[in-house]
Amino acid sequence: MDDCCCAGLGDTASAETPACRVCQTKGARVDELTVKALLTEAALRRFEPGAYRFCPAATCEVVYFDDRGHTFAKRDVGVAVWQKEPAGARTICYCFGENESDMRNEIDQTGMSCAVERVREHITARRCACEVRNPRGTCCLGDVTAAVERIRDAMRRSVSRQ
Repeated sequence: MDDCCCAGLGDTASAETPACRVCQTKGARVDELTVKALLTEAALRRFEPGAYRFCPAATCEVVYFDDRGHTFAKRDVGVAVWQKEPAGARTICYCFGENESDMRNEIDQTGMSCAVERVREHITARRCACEVRNPRGTCCLGDVTAAVERIRDAMRRSVSRQ
Protein backbone atom coordinates (compact mmCIF):
# COMPACT_ATOMS: atom_id res chain seq x y z
CA MET A 1 0.00 0.00 0.00
CA ASP A 2 1.65 3.19 -1.12
CA ASP A 3 -0.14 5.36 1.45
CA CYS A 4 1.18 3.36 4.40
CA CYS A 5 3.35 4.97 7.02
CA CYS A 6 6.19 2.46 7.01
CA ALA A 7 7.60 0.05 4.50
CA GLY A 8 8.49 -2.67 7.00
CA LEU A 9 11.43 -4.91 6.29
CA GLY A 10 10.18 -6.02 2.89
CA ASP A 11 10.43 -9.69 3.82
CA THR A 12 7.94 -12.04 2.24
CA ALA A 13 7.44 -15.66 3.16
CA SER A 14 9.31 -18.12 0.98
CA ALA A 15 10.48 -21.71 1.25
CA GLU A 16 13.53 -20.46 3.19
CA THR A 17 11.53 -18.30 5.62
CA PRO A 18 11.99 -19.58 9.18
CA ALA A 19 8.90 -20.91 10.91
CA CYS A 20 7.80 -20.65 14.52
CA ARG A 21 9.08 -23.73 16.36
CA VAL A 22 5.82 -24.05 18.28
CA CYS A 23 3.21 -23.88 15.50
CA GLN A 24 5.35 -24.07 12.31
CA THR A 25 3.81 -20.86 10.93
CA LYS A 26 6.17 -18.77 8.82
CA GLY A 27 6.66 -15.29 10.16
CA ALA A 28 7.52 -11.92 8.65
CA ARG A 29 10.66 -10.16 9.81
CA VAL A 30 10.30 -7.55 12.58
CA ASP A 31 12.92 -4.97 13.46
CA GLU A 32 14.68 -5.46 16.79
CA LEU A 33 13.54 -1.98 17.85
CA THR A 34 9.89 -3.10 17.63
CA VAL A 35 10.55 -6.22 19.67
CA LYS A 36 12.51 -4.34 22.36
CA ALA A 37 9.95 -1.53 22.53
CA LEU A 38 7.06 -3.90 23.18
CA LEU A 39 8.63 -6.40 25.57
CA THR A 40 7.90 -6.25 29.27
CA GLU A 41 10.79 -5.31 31.51
CA ALA A 42 11.34 -8.93 32.55
CA ALA A 43 11.30 -10.15 28.94
CA LEU A 44 13.63 -7.38 27.80
CA ARG A 45 16.21 -8.68 30.28
CA ARG A 46 16.23 -11.95 28.27
CA PHE A 47 16.47 -10.26 24.86
CA GLU A 48 19.32 -11.37 22.62
CA PRO A 49 20.02 -9.55 19.34
CA GLY A 50 18.82 -11.49 16.31
CA ALA A 51 16.61 -11.64 13.26
CA TYR A 52 13.18 -11.78 14.91
CA ARG A 53 9.95 -12.71 13.18
CA PHE A 54 6.32 -12.20 14.10
CA CYS A 55 4.20 -15.33 14.50
CA PRO A 56 0.69 -14.44 13.20
CA ALA A 57 -1.00 -17.70 14.23
CA ALA A 58 -3.98 -16.87 16.44
CA THR A 59 -3.73 -20.06 18.47
CA CYS A 60 0.02 -19.87 19.13
CA GLU A 61 1.29 -18.22 22.32
CA VAL A 62 4.53 -17.14 20.56
CA VAL A 63 4.61 -13.55 19.32
CA TYR A 64 8.29 -13.26 18.32
CA PHE A 65 10.85 -15.91 17.41
CA ASP A 66 14.26 -16.10 15.81
CA ASP A 67 16.14 -18.87 14.02
CA ARG A 68 18.26 -19.60 17.11
CA GLY A 69 15.29 -20.67 19.22
CA HIS A 70 14.66 -17.46 21.15
CA THR A 71 10.96 -16.80 21.62
CA PHE A 72 8.76 -14.26 23.31
CA ALA A 73 5.18 -15.22 24.15
CA LYS A 74 2.04 -13.14 24.65
CA ARG A 75 2.85 -12.76 28.36
CA ASP A 76 6.22 -11.19 27.39
CA VAL A 77 4.67 -8.38 25.36
CA GLY A 78 3.30 -5.27 27.07
CA VAL A 79 0.34 -4.86 24.69
CA ALA A 80 -2.42 -7.21 23.64
CA VAL A 81 -1.52 -8.54 20.20
CA TRP A 82 -4.77 -8.32 18.24
CA GLN A 83 -3.99 -11.30 16.00
CA LYS A 84 -3.83 -13.47 19.12
CA GLU A 85 -6.92 -12.14 20.91
CA PRO A 86 -10.58 -13.09 20.41
CA ALA A 87 -12.48 -10.88 17.99
CA GLY A 88 -14.71 -8.20 19.41
CA ALA A 89 -12.87 -5.37 21.11
CA ARG A 90 -9.32 -5.76 19.79
CA THR A 91 -7.19 -2.68 19.15
CA ILE A 92 -6.12 -2.74 15.50
CA CYS A 93 -4.30 0.61 15.29
CA TYR A 94 -1.78 0.85 18.12
CA CYS A 95 -0.89 4.48 17.41
CA PHE A 96 -4.37 5.98 17.50
CA GLY A 97 -6.49 3.39 19.30
CA GLU A 98 -8.77 2.33 16.45
CA ASN A 99 -10.51 -0.78 17.77
CA GLU A 100 -13.22 -3.20 16.76
CA SER A 101 -15.76 -2.00 19.35
CA ASP A 102 -15.61 1.60 18.18
CA MET A 103 -15.73 0.55 14.53
CA ARG A 104 -18.80 -1.61 15.20
CA ASN A 105 -20.54 1.20 17.12
CA GLU A 106 -19.77 3.70 14.38
CA ILE A 107 -21.16 1.37 11.70
CA ASP A 108 -24.22 0.66 13.84
CA GLN A 109 -24.91 4.37 14.39
CA THR A 110 -23.98 5.83 10.98
CA GLY A 111 -23.88 2.90 8.57
CA MET A 112 -20.14 3.28 8.05
CA SER A 113 -16.81 3.61 9.84
CA CYS A 114 -14.33 6.38 9.14
CA ALA A 115 -11.48 4.55 10.88
CA VAL A 116 -9.57 4.07 7.61
CA GLU A 117 -9.87 7.75 6.74
CA ARG A 118 -8.76 8.79 10.24
CA VAL A 119 -5.68 6.56 10.04
CA ARG A 120 -4.91 7.87 6.53
CA GLU A 121 -5.07 11.45 7.85
CA HIS A 122 -2.55 10.58 10.56
CA ILE A 123 -0.30 8.89 8.00
CA THR A 124 -0.43 11.99 5.79
CA ALA A 125 0.43 14.15 8.80
CA ARG A 126 3.36 11.78 9.52
CA ARG A 127 2.16 11.02 13.06
CA CYS A 128 2.30 7.22 12.84
CA ALA A 129 4.81 5.09 14.70
CA CYS A 130 3.61 1.69 13.48
CA GLU A 131 7.16 0.46 13.02
CA VAL A 132 7.50 0.65 16.82
CA ARG A 133 3.98 0.49 18.29
CA ASN A 134 2.42 -2.22 16.09
CA PRO A 135 3.61 -5.69 17.20
CA ARG A 136 4.06 -6.64 13.53
CA GLY A 137 6.26 -3.59 13.03
CA THR A 138 4.40 -2.54 9.92
CA CYS A 139 1.69 -0.11 8.91
CA CYS A 140 -1.74 -0.99 10.30
CA LEU A 141 -3.78 0.58 7.48
CA GLY A 142 -4.40 -2.74 5.73
CA ASP A 143 -5.44 -4.32 9.03
CA VAL A 144 -7.80 -1.43 9.83
CA THR A 145 -9.33 -1.66 6.34
CA ALA A 146 -9.81 -5.44 6.70
CA ALA A 147 -11.29 -5.04 10.20
CA VAL A 148 -13.88 -2.52 8.99
CA GLU A 149 -14.87 -4.87 6.15
CA ARG A 150 -15.01 -7.89 8.48
CA ILE A 151 -17.22 -6.05 10.97
CA ARG A 152 -19.47 -4.64 8.24
CA ASP A 153 -19.89 -8.10 6.68
CA ALA A 154 -20.65 -9.69 10.05
CA MET A 155 -23.25 -7.02 10.80
CA ARG A 156 -24.88 -7.54 7.37
CA ARG A 157 -25.05 -11.30 7.92
CA SER A 158 -26.55 -10.75 11.36
CA VAL A 159 -29.25 -8.44 9.99
CA SER A 160 -30.09 -10.79 7.09
CA ARG A 161 -30.67 -13.68 9.57
CA GLN A 162 -33.27 -11.69 11.47
